[in-house]
Amino acid sequence: MPGYTGGMSDESDTPPDRLSTDPRSPFFNQALLQRGVGVRFKGVERTNVEEYCISEGWVRMAIGKTVDRKGNPMTMKLSGTVEVWFQDSKAE
Repeated sequence: MPGYTGGMSDESDTPPDRLSTDPRSPFFNQALLQRGVGVRFKGVERTNVEEYCISEGWVRMAIGKTVDRKGNPMTMKLSGTVEVWFQDSKAE
């Protein structure tokens, strides 16, 4: 699914339901990531989120600086309340 935007256009002020920072993922969108996406998981703002899904209520977060044998960050999938926003919000 190259170019998948999660049903959202780049001009929207609402982030997509699911987004990934991994270029190999079908949920990767460079234009949206360049805008800056803030993620709050269980009421705490997180900066180490690799992927999220709002509707399913989970995030995939990097575990420290640990990497796998291919150099990709090791991640852990956690369930809970996920809130997402664009950091360059046009409403400000």
